[in-house]
Amino acid sequence: MFDATAYLIVSLVALGMGLAFVSADRDSPTSRALAAAFIFLGLSLSLNVVLPATAPIPVDAWWAGLLALPEAGVIVTVLEWLLRVRRMLPVPDGMDSRFGDRVLRSGQIGGLLYAVLSLLWPQVRLRDFLHAGLTADNLLAPGFWLFALPVMYAIIAGLAGIILLLARRPDPAERMRVLAMAGAVPFIAAGAVLSLKFAAISVSVGELIFLIGATHYHVLQGQRGQFMSRFLSPQVAKLVAEKGLDQAMQENLREISVVCCDLRGFTPYAAAQPSTQVLQVLREYYDAVGAVVSEYGATIKDFAGDGILILVGAPLPVPYHARRALDMAARIRAVGLQLTPRWSSATHPLGIGVGVATGMVTVGVIGSASRLEYTAVGSAVNLASRLCEQAGNGEILLDARTAELAGLQALQQRGHMPVKGFSEPVLRYALPD
Repeated sequence: MFDATAYLIVSLVALGMGLAFVSADRDSPTSRALAAAFIFLGLSLSLNVVLPATAPIPVDAWWAGLLALPEAGVIVTVLEWLLRVRRMLPVPDGMDSRFGDRVLRSGQIGGLLYAVLSLLWPQVRLRDFLHAGLTADNLLAPGFWLFALPVMYAIIAGLAGIILLLARRPDPAERMRVLAMAGAVPFIAAGAVLSLKFAAISVSVGELIFLIGATHYHVLQGQRGQFMSRFLSPQVAKLVAEKGLDQAMQENLREISVVCCDLRGFTPYAAAQPSTQVLQVLREYYDAVGAVVSEYGATIKDFAGDGILILVGAPLPVPYHARRALDMAARIRAVGLQLTPRWSSATHPLGIGVGVATGMVTVGVIGSASRLEYTAVGSAVNLASRLCEQAGNGEILLDARTAELAGLQALQQRGHMPVKGFSEPVLRYALPD
């Protein structure tokens, strides 16, 4: 009797890879499709090799064609994974992305055709195609090509789809994973037709190739996520991990709300206190404000001494960003008023002031290959900073656009005031306690 132990191990590895991919990132559509492909691969090996080794399939069994469904599932889900990866990538100007999608969809049709043929002629599949070996007699058998042609077309469509995908310049992590799949597919597909003596080795090599690429992918994603999470909200770090840096950080123009806060009296306080004490105050201040920012799904653009600049509505769009910015500003004020008395000295009291402004800004990544910075450029950024400078301890000043969008009735109008960098006086409002 044939010893299927090697195939059982290869099958369990495939199933384990599928479960690992989906458990590591179950919210990602690409990871779910990839996990399904390897789970189908594991089921295919179990049903078509391991099971028949213990309970041989009768030649005339009507249900034998059902065993081909996991193999068709591998084809369909691998190509679906490529389709989902394509949807994550930006489309260069002038490029028609529909052609690549159609190529991959046609490959999925090839996989479905393989399933239909297997249901119609299960005995031919078992006799002439599945693990028949690449001998001269088998290659001349019509039954072999009946099943080989749709599989070969699906593979060619997949490889063509990969070439078209790489032309759209995916980020290094995704490129590594896609190239690994391109290298793994021929070995995995060959495992279906090679004799049982060699098929397990071929599939194992394919699994190993993709596992190496997937490991590189997740290492690069982890490094990128650690870097991005240092200055972006957790929501943005997740977006970058799922969609790639290029797409998540494309430069764009949008209306957002900007919140700026800093400590009142910090300059004389810092001059009078030991540097260790000043650094400890800044650490606690950054942690406290950072926790509030994370709670409201906003993004810290940068820290500058005691000043913190926060974006609400970028990089991720946020509905009702002005109202959310004011709610967050009120929470920052409350936290600041709670902490500043503890930090203050008898001769150098500390306080906190907040400015909020709303307007159209350009957001995106700037920098060099060694250093990147997410930035926002626009008058709203400057205005939030100027309003923060004018705010007294415990005061939140906001501009007319923020007041208009927030729709709050309790705002206090503070009249028009000259603001540095603006040709006309700015109408200011204050958010009461």
